[in-house]
Amino acid sequence: MRERAIVPFAFLALALIGLAVFRVVPIFIAGIGSLFSVSLMGDRVFVGLGNHLSLFADPGFWQSLRVTLIFNLLINPIQVVLAFILAMLVFRPSPGIVFFRTAFFMPMTFSIALTAVLWSILLDPSLGLVNSILAELGFERQPFFRSQNQALGTMIFIATWKGVGYWMLFLLAGLNGIPKDVYEAAALDGALGWRRFVNITLPLMRRPLVFVLVADTAINFLFFAPVYIITNGGPSEATNLLMFQAYQSAFAYLNMGRSLAISTIILLVIAIFAVIEFRFFRERKDV
Repeated sequence: MRERAIVPFAFLALALIGLAVFRVVPIFIAGIGSLFSVSLMGDRVFVGLGNHLSLFADPGFWQSLRVTLIFNLLINPIQVVLAFILAMLVFRPSPGIVFFRTAFFMPMTFSIALTAVLWSILLDPSLGLVNSILAELGFERQPFFRSQNQALGTMIFIATWKGVGYWMLFLLAGLNGIPKDVYEAAALDGALGWRRFVNITLPLMRRPLVFVLVADTAINFLFFAPVYIITNGGPSEATNLLMFQAYQSAFAYLNMGRSLAISTIILLVIAIFAVIEFRFFRERKDV
């Protein structure tokens, strides 16, 4: 009996070791490091919560936190809903469905750096293809990344273009996991179309949706490369996300303690969002 209980852990051993080495240990190191101040000569001085308290007195940190929260409150629902819609569209076999599944997933195969460079060229206000098309159609050219009002929305568009096909695959797997006899029984009871979606598909997709939402949230809080490559946090701090703040603190201002303090706060915010999302979408046994 005891051997049977050990077998699953034996199969998961390598994954658990990798999780501990590449996730848990760095988090622990970051948490400890945020309690120290590191000089240019590499000397470490214990400052307790001094790095965290200095952040709370820094208007730049609060501006960055505000931009990060707005970014995530907008992008996470957009990506999950779009991924679900795409999964529903490519769920049923039909002519050309393989092409559409491949096309939706294709952006995921591009590296994030290549994606950033590609869209920075396409959306260039002067020479970009998108603005050329807008001008040909009689619309005004748009500044996109150079506008304080459009830069964050353009970042959301790029992240969604790249990531939504990836999340679609998880939801597609969830749709394939719904037993067909459930739909057949519902059809016999006259439940079709919208009623079938609301009463069967949506409840049975709760777990895949929660997984995608939580994982998507964690990834989007760590969104960094396009900001670094395209906008450098601008214009006027409009895309100055917390991850970019952490990078600047560590490598531009050589303040490793501040950078690790920001990193620990990001992890704390991700954990809070994950708990809220799990509680909001938890299965209600009394229903």
